[in-house]
Amino acid sequence: MIRFITKKRLALLEADTAAAFERAQRATDAAALDSARYAAALAEVTERAERAEAHADEVGALLSTAMKELSAAQQELLLKGIELRRLREDLDQARANGQQVFVLVHYGTPVMVYRSREDAYADTATHGVPADHEWGPRSTFWADAEWVLTVFTYDADARGFRGTLEPLADPVRGAA
Repeated sequence: MIRFITKKRLALLEADTAAAFERAQRATDAAALDSARYAAALAEVTERAERAEAHADEVGALLSTAMKELSAAQQELLLKGIELRRLREDLDQARANGQQVFVLVHYGTPVMVYRSREDAYADTATHGVPADHEWGPRSTFWADAEWVLTVFTYDADARGFRGTLEPLADPVRGAA
């Protein structure tokens, strides 16, 4: 088949081609603009995600540290509670009428308190009392004596301990 192309037809084809090129150029420009916006949005989202991840790592580290500190504090609180219960039991036992405590006195100044005479004798050497020191009756007052081991007895009526002016008369045997 033979087709005749006229100038008019050729002008229309050129106009259609130019319009198609123009539409293609606008579509390419729009696609490039959309692609640039997409790349910018992707970069922004990536940056936010990286910052969020860094913050999450920091928060995780802080939380881990806080959990360790909380655990240590809970353990310490538990130990303090146990110690408090033990001290309350000791206090309740000490408040039993007739309960005795033994006080090591150095020139009138109390140095240490013991639950039993044996504990006192075993520990007096650590405070500088000679191992061969004899604990006998004193003719001088506490303030004048170098070392005195005396007993205090709980008096429920007085709600406290009462001491005697007489030191313990039992000699130390095998003090540490």
